[in-house]
Amino acid sequence: MTEHDIEITVNGTDHEMTVDSRTLLVHALRDQLGYTGPNVGCESSMCGACTIHLDGEAVKSCTVLAVQADGSDVTTVGDFADRDSLHPIQESFSEEHGLQCGYCTPGMIMTTSELLERNPDPNEEEIREALEGNLCRCTGYQNIVKAVESAAEKMRTTATAEGDD
Repeated sequence: MTEHDIEITVNGTDHEMTVDSRTLLVHALRDQLGYTGPNVGCESSMCGACTIHLDGEAVKSCTVLAVQADGSDVTTVGDFADRDSLHPIQESFSEEHGLQCGYCTPGMIMTTSELLERNPDPNEEEIREALEGNLCRCTGYQNIVKAVESAAEKMRTTATAEGDD
């Protein structure tokens, strides 16, 4: 068993830690650093419950070794909680009933966030394609798609209003 000292920034906070070569990033985040937003689901990249942003890209943290994240910037769904009010994505998931048990929701939110960063006005097909790596066992996805559409509209409206200032 080989251990490595790594440095990562999570939600804007710098961390130094020692990890085993085989430690998955999801376990380093949850077990060593206490970030419980990324959920451990399948541990085989099928469910998307562990989705985070790694240097701005949505990735399944069960597919990344912690040593591979050395020097990286990680964003978890917890970063959305560090605000005075709900993010439009969170607000839309609540309003459109895009969540039920909530287990998949962190991954859905992180995937949605990256999608809307890349494409602020996705159509239904683009939304469904982006979310196809995130499984939900509670819903039929229709409300999740409506939540993403609603969040996109809110974020475009906010961006337009801020552009008028």
